[in-house]
Amino acid sequence: YKDEEYVIKGITFEVKAGETVAIVGATGSGKSSIVNLISRLYEFNKGDLILDGSSIRDYELSSLRSNIGLVLQDVFLFSDSIHNNITLNNAAISRTQVEAAAKVVGVHDFISRLPGGYDFDVRERGGMLSVGQRQLIAFIRAYVYNPRILILDEATSSIDTESELLIQSATAALTKGRTSIIIAHRLATIQAANKILVIDHGEIVEAGSHQELIQKDGRYKRLFDLQFKNEAIVVETQV
Repeated sequence: YKDEEYVIKGITFEVKAGETVAIVGATGSGKSSIVNLISRLYEFNKGDLILDGSSIRDYELSSLRSNIGLVLQDVFLFSDSIHNNITLNNAAISRTQVEAAAKVVGVHDFISRLPGGYDFDVRERGGMLSVGQRQLIAFIRAYVYNPRILILDEATSSIDTESELLIQSATAALTKGRTSIIIAHRLATIQAANKILVIDHGEIVEAGSHQELIQKDGRYKRLFDLQFKNEAIVVETQV
């Protein structure tokens, strides 16, 4: 973000069509900067980002972004119906499509039980829904637009255990057959990824599948053990 003070330092990796790549690392390590570059929210100083053989700078910005679905940690919902929050008032998306997407994500029954169902007003910033429920609405929003590239940026970091199970299932449905990049805080949500990149101070320090990185007994293994040890302590304390 400042000349010659690089946040991303010589990172090179490939995501094949239909693959899921997860990125993990400490706060400030450069994870979100990578996905912001893919959406061209920032321009890069050196190197290139190649999409289907062409630099992303060769694509019209509107075309590039229309093919990218982004789900963030902090989901913004408008004071409007669930249907309109999913379609963003796009009249080309029918109620049938919205309901079909909700069924794939696994929350159609939950929405149907609300007063008014898909016409339920979630109020300002989605205040009538829990954090996990708001996140699931964002997943349906991403699915119904059918993006070629899916980016989940810390989409599971602020949810309860019950919602996490639903979101793990929703993540599997959303990423199936779709080129996906997942920035994850909860390592349980990325074990099925084709490749996991461990980022530290803007550099890749480890890369491999979950099992490969566990066997390597390095940075990822320590993060994994620490996270599950802490969660075990919480469970024991509650008991």
